Amino acid sequence: MTRRGTLYVLAALASGVLAAVLPPILGTAVDTTYPLALVAARGLSAVGVAFAVAAGYHVVTTLALPASMDRRRRHRVESVLRLVALVVAAIAVLGVVTDRWVPALVSLGVAGVAISLALQQPLLSLLGWVYVMTKQPFQVGDRVRIDESKGDVIDVDYLVTTLWEINGELVSSNQPSGRHITVPNSVVLTSHVVNFSRDEFPFVWNELSVQVSYETDLEFTQELLRETTEEHLGETMHREVARFREQLAETPVELEVQDRPSVNIAQNESWVELRVRYLVSPKRAQRTRNELYERIFERLDDHPERVSFPVSRSR
Repeated sequence: MTRRGTLYVLAALASGVLAAVLPPILGTAVDTTYPLALVAARGLSAVGVAFAVAAGYHVVTTLALPASMDRRRRHRVESVLRLVALVVAAIAVLGVVTDRWVPALVSLGVAGVAISLALQQPLLSLLGWVYVMTKQPFQVGDRVRIDESKGDVIDVDYLVTTLWEINGELVSSNQPSGRHITVPNSVVLTSHVVNFSRDEFPFVWNELSVQVSYETDLEFTQELLRETTEEHLGETMHREVARFREQLAETPVELEVQDRPSVNIAQNESWVELRVRYLVSPKRAQRTRNELYERIFERLDDHPERVSFPVSRSR
């Protein structure tokens, strides 16, 4: 058990002892509808129940959840258990204070209706959290775009999702800006959510463009681009494409997927654009692009007689 859990257990025990000891000492010190002894006993009992529920939550999360559990799954389980603990604590405290469990549950239901009318947006965000936990469109650690916000998910709370911003106003090229974006969970229910790095297949296809002149030997240059890219990404790409095909076979989608880099051609007014298509982790996309540019231009410079660049454009 953690230190915090131990403190909760001790606090619950202390509150229980005080709730049992104080009433006989106080007696009926104040002759009112609610004697001081009764108020003290129920107040201390409510505090003890709250601490006991908190201690139970920490015991469960510490002992029942193995240390080897994936941090994403652990985050989901802890969030659900925390919500259950809050609901149990609320019902238990009401039951102890009123000394009637059924009326406490009825009161909680009536209060819930009143709160739902007054706090529609927070409740929509809570419903969005339930959707994220059950359908899992994303989880902690994923790189996503929610509405107009893009970043890595660092926390999914009951009301908001926190992103570590990528791109944004400060930087470009899929680099972290250092800023945190807080997105209400209700947005997930009404906006498109794009996940770039889900667990099932944390890769995306990317393109790198090279502009050459019409005098270039296109067939030779295409093969050179494919070879250079495959030398850099070949093994990883072969393995992940095979993994993608297995997942694709479980769906009704028919799609041809190449297991090696491909090159597409786009014609422009005074040059030809060769676009190398390859598979890459979205969190390594810019680094991979930079490395490929260096390797490709080194190879192209070795063949000036077969590869030329547009005169009116720098590389």
